[in-house]
Amino acid sequence: MKKLLISLLLSSLLLSSPYVVAAQDITGVLGAFPPELVLLQKKMENPKDTVISNVRFTKGKLNGRAVVLAQTGVGKVNAAITTTLMIQHFKPREIVFSGIAGGVDPALSPGDIVIGTQVGYHDFGALSDDGMKYWATKNPFTQKENPAFFSCDSALVQKAMAVSKGLKFTKVNRDEGNVAPAVKKGIIVTGDVFVSSEIVTKRLMKDLNAAATEMEGAAIAQACYLQNVPFLIIRSLSDKANHKAKADMDTFYEIAAENAATLVMAVVGEK
Repeated sequence: MKKLLISLLLSSLLLSSPYVVAAQDITGVLGAFPPELVLLQKKMENPKDTVISNVRFTKGKLNGRAVVLAQTGVGKVNAAITTTLMIQHFKPREIVFSGIAGGVDPALSPGDIVIGTQVGYHDFGALSDDGMKYWATKNPFTQKENPAFFSCDSALVQKAMAVSKGLKFTKVNRDEGNVAPAVKKGIIVTGDVFVSSEIVTKRLMKDLNAAATEMEGAAIAQACYLQNVPFLIIRSLSDKANHKAKADMDTFYEIAAENAATLVMAVVGEK
């Protein structure tokens, strides 16, 4: 009887703890900077803004689904702050990120879409003359190591792949003409740097088997992992993260942002 009472007391404490999040029937949608969210904002129904700690959150409906949308800002710290605020205040059932990235896989070109299967950091660890030694982050409370790669929710990945087959993405003007973008699953790596180096992309491909690189995904993934919130990172390539990255980004980022948003809307709306 005593053990039962203790068990019930512990359960009561856990349920009342501010660190236990009860998910609501709403999907969180994030993007890093305005072009990544333009299409999503235009398609939202009955939007209502709430500003929390200088971050604007917009609740409404997107493709028939209740959502809360926010712009994280560029970089890992901004992304982690916004993700944490979203989880604490809106308790989303899942979080989906829509945005652009640099291509690492040489088989991919600007406009192509990567549905993240795993997300990890490429700039967390020890850097020496011998190269980069990648570390896993740690849970700040338990000090246990987090996974080196955070896995996107498998059901969301499958859903994204399935709905992508019926979508009409904006075609990309390449040397071979107007081409429909390819959609593939892959590993996405995150760092607080804009990559424009063939040497670095080869390292990221060799060391981490990366398909794409960006500046927010792993921070969002880590926040979701620690709070037990399913997540998915969707990126469309604006460039190939090589010496032409800045010029290609200026050319392709609007198409890339639109194509990523098109897929995110379909994923959100799919019951």
